[in-house]
Amino acid sequence: MFTRLYRHLSGGGAATFTYHGAGYGPGQNGVDPKVLSGNVNAILDFRFSALPSISWYFDHHVSAFVTPEDRAYYERRAAEGEANGEPRFFHDGKYTSATKLIADVGRARFGLDGAPSEELVRWADMIDSAAFPSAAMAVERKEPELRLMTVVEHLGDDGFLGRMVPRLLEQPLSEVARAPEITQAYEPLGRAHEEFVKLVEQRARSMGDVVLVDVSDQVIEVAGKFVTYALYPESAYSVLLSRSKSKCKISIGYNPWSPVARRHNIAAICERHGGGGHPVVGAISLPADRVEEARALARSIAEELAA
Repeated sequence: MFTRLYRHLSGGGAATFTYHGAGYGPGQNGVDPKVLSGNVNAILDFRFSALPSISWYFDHHVSAFVTPEDRAYYERRAAEGEANGEPRFFHDGKYTSATKLIADVGRARFGLDGAPSEELVRWADMIDSAAFPSAAMAVERKEPELRLMTVVEHLGDDGFLGRMVPRLLEQPLSEVARAPEITQAYEPLGRAHEEFVKLVEQRARSMGDVVLVDVSDQVIEVAGKFVTYALYPESAYSVLLSRSKSKCKISIGYNPWSPVARRHNIAAICERHGGGGHPVVGAISLPADRVEEARALARSIAEELAA
């Protein structure tokens, strides 16, 4: 969406784009300054970095700013852009996805035609906000678009993004999602996801209206976020502790299909422990060798949510 917006503003000129997939690991609070090596640099859907090399910023996470100084720097740069008639910094924690934020700002502020990206925005917004019609849809992943989501989540490195973004600019989302290379890439991930569902069935433990799952005794690279909601439709919250080669991850979420009203701001809970997210979903990362600490923290958070 940002590439489409930038091309629109530059008249479709000869600008070339490179893409860097950023993720949250233990102690990571922003983008590595070395990555920001372009003539124009944009941070999208990721924690803010108070760096003069940033040209554009779009994000919707309420935990976008680690320190008051970061927020103050963002507000100053945003105000300067508005005053100069060149707004470039946009943060809105009420948005359910950065994709929709870029699309809406692009249309309202810069006259971007949103029609070519309607399906992409619809799916991206549904995925980012977990606004699926049912938990089963999110878990079963029968739709090609959700299989593409899985491939992006697990294989979306810089090279993948460099190949796929141009295709999404030129081809319909449905066509890209059904491409043979996406289907082939999904097959092993789909099998791993099925095994993960079985593991959650074995390990899930109910604590009132909170479901706690600890699978940290295994190295797991494919961990679905919605499995507990399908298994425990009456639950309000899930706390899932998983371990990959690089980190322990505590994923915390409010069940959007729950009959129980949300009582907690999950982003605020995660921020206390170096993580972040949204009021309804968030995560915390610890080094892979700190499993016992991660287990104690996951239990403590589950008890807090159950109170």
